Amino acid sequence: MGRMSPAYLPDLTWGSFPSAWQLDVPALLLVLVLGGLYGWGVVRLHRRGEHWPVARTAVFALLGLGTIVSATMSALAVYDEVLFWPAAVQNILLDLIAPLGLALGDPLALACRALPGRASVRVRRAMTGRFARVLAFPLVSSVLVLVSELCVYFTPYFETALRHGALHQLMYLQLLLVGSLFVLPVLTQEELLPRWCSHPVRAAMVFLDGLIDAVPGIVVMTSSTLVAGTWYAQHAPPWAPAVQADQQLGGGAMITIAELVGVPFLLVIFVQWVRAERTRTAALDRRLDAELVRGAAATAPAAAGPAGAAEPDLVRPWWENEGGVIGDRMRRERP
Repeated sequence: MGRMSPAYLPDLTWGSFPSAWQLDVPALLLVLVLGGLYGWGVVRLHRRGEHWPVARTAVFALLGLGTIVSATMSALAVYDEVLFWPAAVQNILLDLIAPLGLALGDPLALACRALPGRASVRVRRAMTGRFARVLAFPLVSSVLVLVSELCVYFTPYFETALRHGALHQLMYLQLLLVGSLFVLPVLTQEELLPRWCSHPVRAAMVFLDGLIDAVPGIVVMTSSTLVAGTWYAQHAPPWAPAVQADQQLGGGAMITIAELVGVPFLLVIFVQWVRAERTRTAALDRRLDAELVRGAAATAPAAAGPAGAAEPDLVRPWWENEGGVIGDRMRRERP
């Protein structure tokens, strides 16, 4: 449905929230394109007899694309121009939750496997190029996420986006892309990270990033400066809370979601860590077993000796191995 005038919007309650939806054509096109490309890659692999995990496809579709749909077409989008807190939740979903779901689907690895030879090589080169490495460097990507959110809320950017639909759509895309810069390398594209970014280091970075992600929410909730205050004061429906209270509610929601998303993020890192250690241990065991087999094969002929060879000294009587008079005498007396 289209947007309603603020005066005619019903009170946003837990009961009315699930039924409030609107169509967002650019967001829908983005979801269809991403989903179509991902599905094409999965089908292409299956036709070649290669396996692609069903769990990755499900997470990509439900948590990744599903979050984009919820953020841009659900009640959050219906009420984002009249209440601040739906807009805040909407933005944090696009900035944190949707990138997490898309990254867990590992679309870049799927593209590298599904695309033809030359196209796959180009994608790999773009992924491992200097520019991509700089953007994906953990400190750079974390700062970009923080700067992006602060610019949205503490410059005229957000209020201008509320006035102009095209800029609003561009802001959605910006949040999604900037959020993906940190999540994709840490979870799936290890080649973009420096060699020292081991799994323990990544876990520490995710914990630190969770603290950084909470900063915009803290600032929004505690700031006496209203975010797009003029706009929301003019467009608030009669039943809406005070603009300051609305902003505090939005800031609290931002902090809560930012901290909650860190939990599954850390769990994924720890699971990958355990799997990597198991793989490394299994590889080490195989290498040791191979070395033992080679060592046994190398010593077996020497131990057995060739046919008709003299008896080894280790099994001769002691007097034959002794020098001097006693040894010579015992050898002469031997029948």
